[in-house]
Amino acid sequence: MIVEIKVPSPGESISEVEIASWLVASGDYVEKDQEIAEIDSDKATLALPSEESGVIELVVGDGEVVQVGQVIAKIDTSAAAPEGASTPKEEKKEAAPNPGPVAEAPKADEKSYAAGTPSPAAKKILDEKGVDPKSVSGTGKGGRITKDDAVKAEASMGSPGLGNRGSERKRMSSLRRKLAQRLVSVKNETAMLTTFNEVDMKPIFDLRAEYKDAFKEKHGVGLGFMSFFTLAMVHALNEFPQVNSMIDGDELVTFDYKDISIAVSGPKGLMVPVIRNAENLSFAGVEKEVKRLAIRVRDGEITVDEMTGGTFTITNGGVFGSMMSTPIINPPQSAILGMHNIVERPVAVDGKVEIRPIMYVALSYDHRVIDGRESVGCLVAMKEALENPAEILMGGDPKKALGL
Repeated sequence: MIVEIKVPSPGESISEVEIASWLVASGDYVEKDQEIAEIDSDKATLALPSEESGVIELVVGDGEVVQVGQVIAKIDTSAAAPEGASTPKEEKKEAAPNPGPVAEAPKADEKSYAAGTPSPAAKKILDEKGVDPKSVSGTGKGGRITKDDAVKAEASMGSPGLGNRGSERKRMSSLRRKLAQRLVSVKNETAMLTTFNEVDMKPIFDLRAEYKDAFKEKHGVGLGFMSFFTLAMVHALNEFPQVNSMIDGDELVTFDYKDISIAVSGPKGLMVPVIRNAENLSFAGVEKEVKRLAIRVRDGEITVDEMTGGTFTITNGGVFGSMMSTPIINPPQSAILGMHNIVERPVAVDGKVEIRPIMYVALSYDHRVIDGRESVGCLVAMKEALENPAEILMGGDPKKALGL
């Protein structure tokens, strides 16, 4: 019996996908549920499993754009599974006859150099600088290139050096092309501005140092920064609901719930899964959800539904060492928070200079929706919550808030 493999729908409103790569070839015997291809949509790369066991025939090739529901392969289920091919035995290698002692090659006269030949020290310097010895005039005996010649030599800007000048060209994935289009459209179609502030992370450091071991033992996850930032952002969005809104045609939609998108770097690129109803989650609830979504991104199991519908985004460039950036809004949302690395800096505390762990934060927003008062106020409210988490985020009882 011939079974047709059709393109499944990766999500609502997606009508076409791209065959990113076939994992099998025509004529291969495939097992049921074996992954046979990766397909790219506008929002994610998904694995396509085989529906039956049998010999497969590919109908379309790598890189082709196909419609949802289109037949892309056929499986002959009546074909028998091939017998396992035996691994050829390694041929016994005969030992080469002992040729006896080999005469030592005569050493080159280290003091003899042809004109234009660099000395060993000069050659090392020229190789490091990527300079062709033919382009250097030697001033040594017989025209040889000395170490001093090599030090003074400069690579020509008009001719290639000795280094590798190869390049690679490959087609961008559908996901990456769609992301590129969206980022350009955000810059062109929104009035995007960014406001900055800094956060003294010492209060959070102190809380984590005191409770992180008990928290991990009780809940099975670490007490990270994402729970503090997510809940601080929920607090700030409650005070400034305009930031938790988006434009829909000629209307402004403001959300009562806080679906917080979090940017996660995975094997297929940047993914933005959503923490649903973050306002209802505890510290442990946020940390567990962040871990669950990050694992699904890492394993390539995240779905389109899990990445749609967010009302606000948090991205953490600090894990890569970023000190400051202007994050780009995740459409159709109206704002995004950028976290950065934490660096010990001298700051004034009660008239004295102290060393504190400081993080710079950035809030990019669409000025068509959010005015300066709301954007700055929202970021300040978040800063205040992070610098006084025990009172503002934990109600004065950290142990109870952390579920200990």
